[in-house]
Amino acid sequence: MLLLIPIATDRYSVVAQANTGDEVQVHYTGKLEDGTKFDESEEEPLSFTIGENRVIPGFEEAVTGMEPGDEKTVEVEPEQAYGEHREDMVMEMDHDQIPDEVEPEVGQQLQLRLENGQTVPVLITALGEDSVTIDANHPLAGRTLIFDIEVIDVAEGSGSPDGGGGGEGGNIVTP
Repeated sequence: MLLLIPIATDRYSVVAQANTGDEVQVHYTGKLEDGTKFDESEEEPLSFTIGENRVIPGFEEAVTGMEPGDEKTVEVEPEQAYGEHREDMVMEMDHDQIPDEVEPEVGQQLQLRLENGQTVPVLITALGEDSVTIDANHPLAGRTLIFDIEVIDVAEGSGSPDGGGGGEGGNIVTP
């Protein structure tokens, strides 16, 4: 008696479309509107889980729905990136508030220690005779960012960043 056993073929393939809770790996280049490059993944892809807020909202939103091999260019407005530039985060300090061992220069980054002990990165934007102007905004605040994104891999997660399930994960498609 001859028994025929079906062998699984590649008739169906799983397409891992990036959704909330999935871990994705992407290569990207970040540019300003004038074409100045400010960041890139270089040789090692960026890995993050969608929904964990580890990347700016506009970047995460752009990757959602993409599949491995997909590429796109997106423009991310300040509200979906690092926010608008806030004038209330620009302060003038007396020069004597800067530690003696620091010779302040425009463009220099320092850590400002707040009263609660927390430190905040600041940028020196101007020097006066007796004062130093510092800016606590993110350096990319108020800027529209352009990202070239390529999805390298999508690992299906729980469907939600807190492990609660309920996401769509991968989709089965016919060839």
